[in-house]
Amino acid sequence: MKGIEVRSLDKNYGDVRALRNVSLTFEENKIYGLLGRNGAGKTTLLNTITGRVFPDSGDVLVDGEVALENDKAQQKIFMMSEKNFYPEGMKVKDAIKWTREFYPGFDEEYCRNLAEKFGLNTKKKIKSLSTGYGSIFKLILTLSANAPYLFFDEPVLGLDANHRDMFYRALLEKYSDKPFTAVISTHLIEEVAGVIEEVVIIKRGEIIRNQSVEELLETGCTVSGTAVAVDSAIQGKTVLGEDSLGGLKTAYLAGEIDSSTLPAGIEIGKMDLQKLFIHLTNE
Repeated sequence: MKGIEVRSLDKNYGDVRALRNVSLTFEENKIYGLLGRNGAGKTTLLNTITGRVFPDSGDVLVDGEVALENDKAQQKIFMMSEKNFYPEGMKVKDAIKWTREFYPGFDEEYCRNLAEKFGLNTKKKIKSLSTGYGSIFKLILTLSANAPYLFFDEPVLGLDANHRDMFYRALLEKYSDKPFTAVISTHLIEEVAGVIEEVVIIKRGEIIRNQSVEELLETGCTVSGTAVAVDSAIQGKTVLGEDSLGGLKTAYLAGEIDSSTLPAGIEIGKMDLQKLFIHLTNE
């Protein structure tokens, strides 16, 4: 079976239960959003899959093979995380060469071209990179790895708007050229909404949603029109949020609404992923 299968993972840190009976599958050739508030368990889940953290119970399979302490299975995954695992005194260009030694499919030429596009000086030492360029350094290595499973844990930390856009474009271009599985762990929902196909939402160590973005958004809707008409239409409904501008208003609702009962001038639209995420993860 192709893909990464997580079975009943539990992980505790003292009295804190970081993962609670987590089971899910990351299928091949899909882009996932792993969404959750800070401390929800996103990084612990990715670290457990990649063997950086040992679970208290449960299993992880990569293409049908047990992943724990299995170099063959782990070589299929490349993870970008907030931590830097390269010697800080090492130069970027040397890190590129060493990465090729551990990942046979690593595309060094593509990596150097990407570094040039992002304006990353490969002659610099890793420790001298700013927060933004530290993220860029790790991003270009991940995109160049050519592993079938790429994990991005808070990938745009410290990046300006232009570099964030460049990353998402590079990711989609790479995916379009040769599909792979990407898991983007982030709390910046609005930015990844147009990139991800599948969404996994984790709350206090538990998976509360695991479905396509399209299916998830169908669990709610927006109601737009004049403020008076919208207020009338949403009475008795579960309102997730509201936006107003002058005399106009948009309300974000959980569940469906019968359009035949709405007053004139009201428009029904698709739910906003960020608004729905906030509602689902509120305490």
